Amino acid sequence: MPTRRSTVEPHEDYGFFGPGSVVWKVWGYPTAPTVALQRAVVVEELDPPLVAAVHGTQDIYRRPRTRYDRTLRYFSMVAFAGSRDVCKAADILVKVHSKAIGKLPYGGGTYDANDPDSQLWIQLTGWHSILYAYEKYGPGKLSADEEKEYWESCAVAAEFQTCPPGDIPRDRAGVRAYFELMRPRMSASPIAKQAMHHLLRTELVLLPGMPWWEKPGALIAARAIRAATIATLPRWMRRTAGIRQSRLTDVLIVPVMKAGFALLHLSPRAELAILEKLSPSTVPVVAPVKLGIPPRTDEVLTPAEARTRHGYEKPAEAHLDLRARQAARLFGEGKEPSDEGLIESQYILGRLT
Repeated sequence: MPTRRSTVEPHEDYGFFGPGSVVWKVWGYPTAPTVALQRAVVVEELDPPLVAAVHGTQDIYRRPRTRYDRTLRYFSMVAFAGSRDVCKAADILVKVHSKAIGKLPYGGGTYDANDPDSQLWIQLTGWHSILYAYEKYGPGKLSADEEKEYWESCAVAAEFQTCPPGDIPRDRAGVRAYFELMRPRMSASPIAKQAMHHLLRTELVLLPGMPWWEKPGALIAARAIRAATIATLPRWMRRTAGIRQSRLTDVLIVPVMKAGFALLHLSPRAELAILEKLSPSTVPVVAPVKLGIPPRTDEVLTPAEARTRHGYEKPAEAHLDLRARQAARLFGEGKEPSDEGLIESQYILGRLT
């Protein structure tokens, strides 16, 4: 694992946030790759088009650890990596999502993982979950200025999705209003319930490949993360999805996780060691930040500056020909969409196996 300063590759620049930013503060806390990410992917499944895409690929069932690894790597790149790497990752993600199209299994219609509404749902569910877990199991609420900066940063990060950055709420009230708007659209369909329960099995991500002597402790940690994640879910959501956990567990898990995360955060090397168990491909993204290794260029860019410098289109406008060909293959010719984006993504987002 690259935890020695001499073996860590520095980023090209500070990307889009940099040291002192609230993004580095919140996304750099150990709640982010654990409870927060698990919460995000569980809640996401209540969106019918999104869960249809997830169910269509079956990746979360066939390779849950790999899917978790690649998802965490992408979001961590947006938060911490250099601007060129982020632009490249966002560009290839559009190609990956071009394959995730099809017919909705319930109610008719079609789904497209590149659809702006689906991308907005993913963006806000992810950033909200990261902040929620930080507040519940970390140092607590941000200041008013920090929270304002956080949601403005969420809009910056949205420039690497296909959703319009202007659709991102800029405060807590706006985020609440968005989720209230989405609530009638949420559906705990059979495939959504299946996915949510599956994604709460933390052991599927944490235990594979571990030596036998580490597994008892890892299983305890997995169960604690699961309990902590469930404790963040609203009661109505749990009832809808058939997820059960006692109120006593909800209460007791908070001080346990707060103490555990605070202790872990004292040691960057320990944080990296845990991260390698969860998401090996994310370690090179986060290690320079955790170990205080400066980038080659002391610079923070805007997304527009980065696209101009590195030669990338906005994600919403990228690879339109490929997306049209994929749709023609599936809906016109009855063939499966090609894997070209998925295969190419391995060099950027991590291996598929």
